[in-house]
Amino acid sequence: MFTPDFSLNLRPNPRRVVQLPVCGTKQASSLQAIFPRQRTLRIAVVGNHLPRQCGIATFTTDLCDAIAAEYGAAGLSVVAVNDPLSAYDYPARVRFQIAESEVSSYLGAANYLNSSNVDLVCLQHEYGIFGGKAGRHVVQLLQHLKMPVVTTLHTVLRQPDEDQRTVMQQIAARSDRLVVMTEYSSRILQSVFGIPGGKIDLIPHGIPDLPFVEPDAYKESLGLGGKTVLLTFGLLSPNKGFENVIQALPHILSRHSEVVYLIAGATHPHVRAHEGDRYRFQLQALARELGVEKSVVFVNRFVSPQEMASLVNSADIYITPYRHEAQAVSGTLAYALGAGKAIISTPYWHAAELLRDGRGVLVPFGSQDAIAVAAMELLDNAAERQSIRERAYLHARPMVWNRAAQAYMRTFVRAGVDRMQPVRPGVTPQAVEQCTASLLLSA
Repeated sequence: MFTPDFSLNLRPNPRRVVQLPVCGTKQASSLQAIFPRQRTLRIAVVGNHLPRQCGIATFTTDLCDAIAAEYGAAGLSVVAVNDPLSAYDYPARVRFQIAESEVSSYLGAANYLNSSNVDLVCLQHEYGIFGGKAGRHVVQLLQHLKMPVVTTLHTVLRQPDEDQRTVMQQIAARSDRLVVMTEYSSRILQSVFGIPGGKIDLIPHGIPDLPFVEPDAYKESLGLGGKTVLLTFGLLSPNKGFENVIQALPHILSRHSEVVYLIAGATHPHVRAHEGDRYRFQLQALARELGVEKSVVFVNRFVSPQEMASLVNSADIYITPYRHEAQAVSGTLAYALGAGKAIISTPYWHAAELLRDGRGVLVPFGSQDAIAVAAMELLDNAAERQSIRERAYLHARPMVWNRAAQAYMRTFVRAGVDRMQPVRPGVTPQAVEQCTASLLLSA
């Protein structure tokens, strides 16, 4: 597994497009043939994109924004995946749209990309966003692409069913490089799916570069002055375990009566399509039953990035009480870590990795008592809470989006090298690193 070197001092110019490097050695100069059509590196990202409301859409949009800010937007485009019966007012960077359930649409996307002088495709993969069993329609797209492919894996399953295993192995076979966001996901890819570690790059989930601030500075503008804020944000679905925090509130409020629990986010569109806002109504009913309804605040909408920053900055404690271990990535957890929050979480895979070494507090799955104890201990001990915040914030600095964009650009270059290695065996690892650095500095 390759982990990008975040310590390299990169100075890309955001006002100009990335151009191919002119490398100094004969071995390195053979890399000029990797992207032969033009000097501008043309990258197409395939995945969901805002204003579609889901975590993958937010990630794709943030990644594209970061790449455009670092290296210019001229060579960047998006192929967006639409869920059934939906249409979105996409920005100009979305040049083609895939109908999730139509195989012919994936073939059309492949034809579009092949005819558009695209140098590299970056696929965002999550089983649920593509059509067919275990999202197998996306394999039809990959089978017909002629350029290198880098696939970011948002879900890596430790116990896949046969269809999920087959699709993942086909995606891996047709990708030049795979990106995972945690060490655990890399180990699962190798041990469960048999994918060689040399094909895997670890790039942590990107986060906005937020300042380290005291929560009280943001509470007044949100109507939370004088309150101690526990926060959860993200699209609502029953697997999130928010009911366990509500059940913990009577115990917490018995010692800290000023506490409010803020649940920010709309119901996930797929959940809403099948059962409406039933989960939110269940949470509201539970709060009334326990007599804590005045201490539970719902922000029932898909909030803007600016509002999200204010909400997160206002939180004294951030909580992810998810119910299941097999969650490879949580963008909201990464966001909270990057904001320097004191975090309480159940030990799903991403949380167990991000919050180790004293960067947060882990509690057992489904235990409202453990959540109550952890919250009260943090609220009783301001010095310990501040120490956790500082450790979290410092650990997250390499995860900010501009650093993530730089890491992705390294991986894009490596993907081109991997594609050309069989025909150009003289390209050495040293030449790869030289030309990668040259590319990143030559904008």
